[in-house]
Amino acid sequence: MERKIPKNVRQIGNVSDSLKIYVEDYVDTYLNQLCEKEAENPVGAFLIGDIVKEEELEYQYIYGAIQMEELRQNENGIFVDEETWENACEVCRTFFENGEIIGWFAAIPGIPFAMNGNLRKVHQDIFAKNKGIFILKDPVCKDEMYFAPKFNDLMQMNGHYIYYEKNPSMQNYMISSRKKIGVTPSEIVVDRAAKSFRDLVQSKMLQQEKKEVNKWAYGTVTFLILVVLIIGVTMINNYDRMKSVQKAIETISNSVEEKKTTNKKEKQEKKIEKKEKEEKNIYIVEKGDTLEKISKKAYGDIQHIEEISETNGLENGNLIYIGQKLLLP
Repeated sequence: MERKIPKNVRQIGNVSDSLKIYVEDYVDTYLNQLCEKEAENPVGAFLIGDIVKEEELEYQYIYGAIQMEELRQNENGIFVDEETWENACEVCRTFFENGEIIGWFAAIPGIPFAMNGNLRKVHQDIFAKNKGIFILKDPVCKDEMYFAPKFNDLMQMNGHYIYYEKNPSMQNYMISSRKKIGVTPSEIVVDRAAKSFRDLVQSKMLQQEKKEVNKWAYGTVTFLILVVLIIGVTMINNYDRMKSVQKAIETISNSVEEKKTTNKKEKQEKKIEKKEKEEKNIYIVEKGDTLEKISKKAYGDIQHIEEISETNGLENGNLIYIGQKLLLP
């Protein structure tokens, strides 16, 4: 299958070399998670991807990452043994059919954040000459450097791209390994975001209704007292007229009760209307959906991707799954 240059990309640094490196967003997220969860010990991963050459340009697409079982360290530095490599190849065959290991990643606390002889030797032991991408990340500052073979050495790259597309293989691997690195399922984030949004709307509506009822009740009571005083002063000695006053009071009281009943009914109708509106604003993710497709379905364009992501508390807007409920803004 011919690979096309991704359209949805984010440029990091200055990409001006003949080698163009594209890292899928799931992979970038996973490497950051590895770095955060293993801040005190060396951590490594193998990079899965494709290499495409067109005339004088070379494109390397990294669409997968597999955590090394153990990135060992001794007095000479870190090293990768044969067992670690074989385990990675087995995982690659399981999750990334026809995938190829084209590079590696390392985050090593306690050493200077720079290329050194030990890292070059590890790279040469893993990959043949002039092969393999290497990503070095600082576990404290979260800075990163990309290296690629050039002029018979590993040279630092000035920039790369992060691209966005459906990546079920990496997503499945991340789900299977989330217990090891402590990934929180996005469903919890979505539910919390939707609940907070609904609670905020409901709170505002209740406050507004309470203000309206209080204003009306205050006006009604004031009017009632005024009527009683006027009629009472002018007709206090007339029994028949006093009965008329009592009847008038009863009429006003009944009117107040009817108004309360009407308000209660209106509140119930508003709650039903609000619930129906919320249900209309919830979208259930279907097979093949992306935020771009969901935005097109709901609004007819792709201008609402960021709003949908923010409303649902998605740090990674592409990490959605079939059956997930999304609250449409």
